[in-house]
Amino acid sequence: MDSEGAEEDYTVPDRYGNLDEIAGPSPVENPHERRFYRHASLEQSRSNSREGQLRPVGYDSVEERPFRRRDSLEERQGAWAKRRATGIDRAGDENLTEFTAPPPIDSGHNTPPSAENSTSTSVDKAEEKENQQQRSPRRERASKLATKLYTFSYLILFSILGTLARLGLQALTFYPGAPVQTSVLWANFAGSLVMGFLSEDRKLFQEEWGPRDKARRKDEELGNKSEREKESEEDAKAAKKKHGSVKKTIPLYIGLATGFCGSLTSFSSFIRDVFFALSNSLKVPVSQTSSAPINPSSMVARSGGYDFMALLAVIILTLTLCLGGLQCGAHLAIALEPITPSIPFYLGRKFVDRITVVLAFGTWLGAILLSIWPPDRPGGPTGAHTSWAQETWRGEVIYALVFAPLGCLLRFYLSLRLNGRIASFPLGTFTVNTFGTAMLGMFYVLQHAPLGGTSAGLIGGGLVGCQVLQGLMDGFCGCLTTVSTWVSELKGLRRRHAYVYGAASVGVALGLLVIIMGSLKWSVGFSTPACGS
Repeated sequence: MDSEGAEEDYTVPDRYGNLDEIAGPSPVENPHERRFYRHASLEQSRSNSREGQLRPVGYDSVEERPFRRRDSLEERQGAWAKRRATGIDRAGDENLTEFTAPPPIDSGHNTPPSAENSTSTSVDKAEEKENQQQRSPRRERASKLATKLYTFSYLILFSILGTLARLGLQALTFYPGAPVQTSVLWANFAGSLVMGFLSEDRKLFQEEWGPRDKARRKDEELGNKSEREKESEEDAKAAKKKHGSVKKTIPLYIGLATGFCGSLTSFSSFIRDVFFALSNSLKVPVSQTSSAPINPSSMVARSGGYDFMALLAVIILTLTLCLGGLQCGAHLAIALEPITPSIPFYLGRKFVDRITVVLAFGTWLGAILLSIWPPDRPGGPTGAHTSWAQETWRGEVIYALVFAPLGCLLRFYLSLRLNGRIASFPLGTFTVNTFGTAMLGMFYVLQHAPLGGTSAGLIGGGLVGCQVLQGLMDGFCGCLTTVSTWVSELKGLRRRHAYVYGAASVGVALGLLVIIMGSLKWSVGFSTPACGS
């Protein structure tokens, strides 16, 4: 792989195409604001990849697209079966001449392509491919094991960074007189903003487009614009589609979209705040001087109608801001495209990928060691505390960093396994969001219920037990659940499917918390845990 003049490609596992962070359409489908454009949906992407996770780049162009704009899932599946029966589409046979034949539907008439045109087209394609290979450097492929190792390393590193960013934003935005009382809202908005930017961006990974695009950019740098002037609107669409499919092969992009954005946002914390609003337990920043401490038991009582209004406020505010952040991030990518830098090909493949393996596992090991010997321990480097009862770092951040990669990797695996099963309902994201929310509810109940007695020191299992539970909620559950992928799916699904999927996600997750947390809240009430969370 280090031979001179060779470029290294990734050997991508087939299931990577099930990640909705890279499978769905761009948030902005008409960036040039043309009068007419073709709508794309997540269901369509799922149907196109059902026969093969990674199809040849450019196969699903506007001319070759076998579906109409409003075809149902059954009609699209029937179209694929018809195309396979007529020899137009064969799963896994990328080199067959049927892939280079003209489309079977031309101007509304079902006229099958002739063998002569198909053969001549395939010969032209083969000659063009051979000429490109002669002009471009030889490309080698990293093994599937190396590709997986790079992907896991990016997920581990960016899950830790995303968790740190989320906890930091929660601390910064929870201040006296804050107009927004849900501290996780700004983290969810920021993660959705970054997700929108990554989904629409075409410059960061421009060097990954392949030899044909590199040769075109080289001609443009030399002043030869004849090729660019001949480029039609369909060529631009095909180039954008090609860039989107190339992203599936880049572990760095998967780490940013699935690792960082997914860990920066937290669906479980969002639903937890919805339950707090419903049960009048939402923590609010103190906006005036008070001699009495503020705790859930001192909340002013209110009627059920106000509880319902508070519930709607948290849901509507979070959902609209995150969808707006996704769209705003895509607009930023379009506006900043002229000045957005590109990651050099060799820098990413030869240096960044490999150094990330060491950095990711080293950072995770460092977090584990810090959880054993925290800096604010008695006799530690800070020198501020004289007893373990005063130690706070582990509960506030360190334990969360230990459990964060576990939640992120579990979400990644479940998305690969389940998201491709139902085109109109991302089952993987739904599963991790509801399961992670239920786990957060159980951890919260254990943290705020007396264990082994009524002493305040035993609530939540003592100081260490309380800190571990807090780390599981902030780290494991926070990274297992995601809002950025969820709103990206809502944006990509067809309207009716999006409403069903969104309502089911919020309804099921909230119902689970009502059962789990409500059983304690409305019976004996929440107690203040030993770690004061």
